[in-house]
Amino acid sequence: MSKPMLILIAGPYASGTGGDPELMAKNLKRLEEAAWPIFQAGHVPMIGEWVALPVLSSAGADGPSDPLAAEVMYPAAERLLQHCDAVLRLPGESRGADQDVAIARGRGIPVYHSLDEIPAAA
Repeated sequence: MSKPMLILIAGPYASGTGGDPELMAKNLKRLEEAAWPIFQAGHVPMIGEWVALPVLSSAGADGPSDPLAAEVMYPAAERLLQHCDAVLRLPGESRGADQDVAIARGRGIPVYHSLDEIPAAA
């Protein structure tokens, strides 16, 4: 690998939480735990919620359970994936993360399933 990749970290965020903000915060923390190792490998980590949640907030939505979320959460990830070089798919059921993987595969970009699979940037 010669240049740093922008790597989307995909995994459960709202899935299985029943809309509980504390459970969603725990899921986001789990996604964020992968950011440092990706950065250490010389890449730029990205999480769709880092983009979507501020967009929702600025639109006046109350959070990811707001009806406006359907117009922001998945579309933000889809737009973001047009700029990503790879996806790290973390374990756990997630329709959104599965969509991210499908988009990545459609674009022909790598999908990694563990941090150990990600090559270091030179």
